[in-house]
Amino acid sequence: MASPFVELRRQLHQIPEPGFQEFKTQQLLLDTLARLPQDRMIIRTWRTGILVYIAGTNPKKRYGYRADMDGLPITEETTLPFPSQHPGYMHACGHDLHMSIGMGVIAHFANEPMQDDLVVFFQPAEEGPGGALPMLAAEELQDWKPDQIVALHIAPEYPVGTIATKPEILFANTSELFIDLLGKGGHAAYPHQANDMIVAGAQMVGQLHTIVSRNVNPLDSAVITIGKMEAGTKQNIIAEKARLEGTIRTLSADSMAKIKKRIEAVASGIESSYDCKVTIDYGSNYRQVYNDPALTEEFMDWLRGNDNIHLIECTEAMTGEDFGYFLEQIPGFMFWLGVDTPHGLHHAKIEPDERAIDIAIETITAYLRHHSSR
Repeated sequence: MASPFVELRRQLHQIPEPGFQEFKTQQLLLDTLARLPQDRMIIRTWRTGILVYIAGTNPKKRYGYRADMDGLPITEETTLPFPSQHPGYMHACGHDLHMSIGMGVIAHFANEPMQDDLVVFFQPAEEGPGGALPMLAAEELQDWKPDQIVALHIAPEYPVGTIATKPEILFANTSELFIDLLGKGGHAAYPHQANDMIVAGAQMVGQLHTIVSRNVNPLDSAVITIGKMEAGTKQNIIAEKARLEGTIRTLSADSMAKIKKRIEAVASGIESSYDCKVTIDYGSNYRQVYNDPALTEEFMDWLRGNDNIHLIECTEAMTGEDFGYFLEQIPGFMFWLGVDTPHGLHHAKIEPDERAIDIAIETITAYLRHHSSR
C-alpha cells in the first residue's frame, strides 16, 4: 500500500496548473495541512503559494525547505493510471514529488517537533514567470525568513536511493529569449518588393548559435538554444513577421551579460541587412543556484554516514532554477534526488519512481533533526 505522501503525489499529478494559477493545487495542500496537528503550526497563504511555520521545542535557529508547485504546458504521454486531468498540462518536472516531500516533512515535525523552528515554502511559478523573487519580497515572509534553507530537484538519470550535489554552482544562470522580427510581407512571386522575415529569422538563428563558440571562453560554459520559430501564413505569401523563442544558460554572470550584448549586436546587423525591425525580450531571468560551500560539505559528510543513501558529487548543470534567488539571500543548498526514469525532465513520458518520495522525506527530516540538535 502506498504511503499517504505517494497518494498525495498522485492527486497532485492529476491537477497540474501554470504559474500563479495553482488554485486547485493550493486548495489540495491546504486541505491536507488541515488534517495535521495544528498546535505548533501556523499557515499563511501568498498568492497561490503557501508558507507553513512549525515551532520548535527550544528554538535557536529557523530552518527552511522549499517546494515548487507549477506544472508545464506539455501533453502527457505516460502510462500512469493517474494522468493529468488538465488537457495540455503536465507535472513533467517533478514538482508533484517536490510538494509531496514537503508535506511529508511538515507532517513529521508537526507530530514530532525538532528543537528549532521550520518554515516550508510551497512556491508557485518556478517554471515561469518566476515565483521565488516576489515571494522573498512578500510581507508574509519577512518575519519568517529562515537562517538556513534546503531544496531538492528530482534527477531522472540517477537510481532511487541516490543523492547528488556539490558545493558552489549547481545550476546555471538562465534567461528566456524572445525575438520578434517585423519586415514587409508580399506575394511570393515578387520577393524584391518585400522584406522576408523567414530569411531574416533563419539568418539570425544561425548567427545566434555562433555567439558561444566565438565569444565565450572555451573554459567557461554557456548555451544559446532557439527552441521555437514561428513565421508565415501560407506557402505563396512572403512572411511579414517572425518570432524566435529560446533560452540562454551560463555559469557566470559576466558571460550572461556578454552574450546579451552580442545578441543585441546581431539584432542590429539583421535590421540593417534586411531593412526590418527587431525587438528582444529576455523574459524571466534566474540566478545561478550557488550552494553554500560549508553547509553543502557538512551535508555531504553527514550523508556519507547514511547506509541507505548513495552520494555522488556531481558536476554543475546548465538547467535553471529560481531557488537561486533564495540562496542569494539565505545560506543553504540544493541537491538532486534520484528517481530512475529513462525520460528526462520536461519530457511527456517521464515517470519518476515514487519510492524516492519516502526516501527523501526520511533523509531531510533526519538531516534537519541532526543539525537542529547540535
